[in-house]
Amino acid sequence: MPPRRSNTLTEAELRLMRLLWTCGECSVQDLVSAMPEESRLAYTSVLTTIRILETKGYVEHRQEGRAFLYTACVAEQDAQQHEVRHVMHRFFGNSRERLMLALLGEGDVSSDELARLKKAIAEAEAAQKSASDEVAK
Repeated sequence: MPPRRSNTLTEAELRLMRLLWTCGECSVQDLVSAMPEESRLAYTSVLTTIRILETKGYVEHRQEGRAFLYTACVAEQDAQQHEVRHVMHRFFGNSRERLMLALLGEGDVSSDELARLKKAIAEAEAAQKSASDEVAK
């Protein structure tokens, strides 16, 4: 039985997605040209990778003349959330708490980062309280 195809992004796929998120609609040649010269992939590698991204549902194309133009159909924030959920499920048993404790346990958290985290937690608590108040009505 062939291995199950992952719906997460490989490094090469992520590089192309970042270009699409930044540049918008691109041909394969546009993508190759937009890559830094020191890490530029071959045209055929980009073509293969962009087709894989289309199969995974991250990219769609339209034809203009003989060229295919590719566009990201998954927003960067949505892709980030998908990857975080994948890591949380795979390594932390779907526990946000265990994930956050692992991140905070590294000890490299600045006071500014802690302040933003506290603010995000307070906002999440307020949103949850508001939602439960609506249900209680």
